[in-house]
Amino acid sequence: MDELIDRWRDATRAAGATDPAGVERAVARLLAGWREPHRHYHTVTHLRAVLDVVDAYAGSARRPDLVRLAAWCHDAVYDPRAGGDANERASAELAGELLTAAGLPTDAVTGVRRLVLLTAGHAVGPDDPDGTLLCDADLAVLAAPPADYDRYAAAVRREYAHVPDPDFRAGRAAVLTGLLALPALYRLPEPHTRWEPRARANLTRELATLR
Repeated sequence: MDELIDRWRDATRAAGATDPAGVERAVARLLAGWREPHRHYHTVTHLRAVLDVVDAYAGSARRPDLVRLAAWCHDAVYDPRAGGDANERASAELAGELLTAAGLPTDAVTGVRRLVLLTAGHAVGPDDPDGTLLCDADLAVLAAPPADYDRYAAAVRREYAHVPDPDFRAGRAAVLTGLLALPALYRLPEPHTRWEPRARANLTRELATLR
């Protein structure tokens, strides 16, 4: 965990944070969220996986420091009972509060908030390398080997244990259909080549089981 906290400190420093105490309060609050007991997929493991992809392709971004901070914040609020993009909006709001208190410049805070909101639909414009990197990293799990993908899908189902099976199947199918309808799940050249076919195969396979 110390290594993960160091990554947070490095990113906030690169983004211009001026309040060390605020930086420490922010990471404590974020980690508390990522460790909430109702999370089964949206955990610290997911956070670390997203950060690893961001680091691997950081050279594609204009502000990789902001992408790293957005990765930390993108599921900071995660309530499976919330509807629509409520979690993403709440996470962006929390990011703004924490990063402002950590002394980040206003433009950096605004940039992180914008990136967090993109994870609601993963629709990124053609001239948005930072958004592309974050969304590719967030969706990397879709290209996991089939057994790992199945564990991911099962963990998501556990997060929605309160939803009756017919309703979950309908809702999950709508999510998968929306992802499959994207022109590309991955926009960075290497992830697109390496991951796109397997991700679409996984999504199609899960969708068939839901129907």
